[in-house]
Amino acid sequence: MVETHEEQEIQDGRMPFLAHLGELRKRIIVSLIAIGLGFAVTFNFSEQIITWIARPLPVKLAFLEPTEPFWVNMKVAMFAGMFLVLPVILYEIWAFVSPGLLPRERKFALPFVVLSTLLFALGAAFALLVIVPFAVKFLVSYKTENLVATISVNRYVDFVLKFTLAFGLVFELPLGITLAARLGLVTPQFLARNRKYAILLAFVAAAILTPTPDAFNQILMAGPLILMYEAGIVAARVFGRRPVQQAA
Repeated sequence: MVETHEEQEIQDGRMPFLAHLGELRKRIIVSLIAIGLGFAVTFNFSEQIITWIARPLPVKLAFLEPTEPFWVNMKVAMFAGMFLVLPVILYEIWAFVSPGLLPRERKFALPFVVLSTLLFALGAAFALLVIVPFAVKFLVSYKTENLVATISVNRYVDFVLKFTLAFGLVFELPLGITLAARLGLVTPQFLARNRKYAILLAFVAAAILTPTPDAFNQILMAGPLILMYEAGIVAARVFGRRPVQQAA
């Protein structure tokens, strides 16, 4: 039986779509298995992790419900496990999108995975070692002379995790800008011209990403975000796509 041109087009369009769904399913399963293995490793250290992130507090953490310590340990172990297997997750993301890239663009797979992991680790370390201790000491001591601090372990862990994830993503910005420049989606000149809008968006994003609504924490988030944007402009100038020279 001879297929019509329309039937052939439908078939050609359907198979890639189904193949993409199958590929997405495969990548999700591999990522979930990796996260499960990471969780199994980090769950044994969840109590030590909670003790470590609570070091800036002048008081011991409290729990308000009988199930709170259990679920907090589960949450901490899950996020720590995801961080432990982050290279695997990033590789699966790249492997899913790479079929739509040109051969010369697929060679960036290893640099993408390595640099993404390093930048996220730097952002998370900056949050845990600098931003969170500074923010906690300021907020706990600000006009609290006549108050008694009773801090829920669940609320505090959420506070720390949101900061850590947010700064990890913020530090990915230079890499994202560089990749966009390599693909020809943006240029350093375009980024520099629109700097004022980027600064405005940085404060909007900080208002969304920060775990508290106060301006102090928003400034702590917006400042590094603006610096990462500037670093992205520099990286785009150095590693971005070179303009094609026109023949005389």
